Amino acid sequence: MSARPLIAVPARFSATSSALDRPAEANARALIEAVWRAGGEPGGIHPHAPGGTADPGEVRGRLGRFDGLLLPGGGDLAPYRYGAGRTHRAVYDVDDEQDGFDLELARQALACRLPLLAVCRGLQVVNTALGGTLHQDNQGGGQDTGGPGHGHRHVRHPVFLAPWSVVARVTGTDKTEASCYHHQHVDRLGEGLKATAHAVDGTVEAVELADGDDRFMAVQWHPEDTARTDPAQQRLFDALVRAARRRAERE
Repeated sequence: MSARPLIAVPARFSATSSALDRPAEANARALIEAVWRAGGEPGGIHPHAPGGTADPGEVRGRLGRFDGLLLPGGGDLAPYRYGAGRTHRAVYDVDDEQDGFDLELARQALACRLPLLAVCRGLQVVNTALGGTLHQDNQGGGQDTGGPGHGHRHVRHPVFLAPWSVVARVTGTDKTEASCYHHQHVDRLGEGLKATAHAVDGTVEAVELADGDDRFMAVQWHPEDTARTDPAQQRLFDALVRAARRRAERE
């Protein structure tokens, strides 16, 4: 049996953990299991960005050990990262070191065409890394910077995929039921990105590279939540691992 391609998954800082009596670094079990089912070997990596800035050379070197990258969900990006002049009261769990590390991971992975799947916050990280901006809150009520006023947190709702898109080709459908927890979402697209899926209210739910490179996909929902029972969601992880395997075999 050939070795499983190694998929980097940056850890998330967690103030508490049911298995430990102190702060931890973690990732969602469902996410890790989805990578494993796809045939990948998920490898957690420690976020290191002192003062909120990661060293590009160090990040590039660390990524060089991996065959693919999964950018998972997590807390909000600091609004200053995408040029916002103020912070909405709904912004939560901002960690400057986490932001700096994730943003540099995205830049380096895209620069070297490392297979990359970005989920929820991961999509927002990629969009920000490429100069895009985010709506800080889509729940409505006072301080929003604009955009749809409908909730996307703790709900499942239909998402419509452009039939020509990579994400539609991978999932095998142009409509899917998405498990969502986000309240931030794309405002202005980052350079070189195109929107390839939307919710009924117009929220961008997936982005891809404008040049059509199928080694990168980003979805605003959490496919890992239903991947065990929904083949369309599992196929997103399968595609990441296939691309990572191809890369590993070429090297």
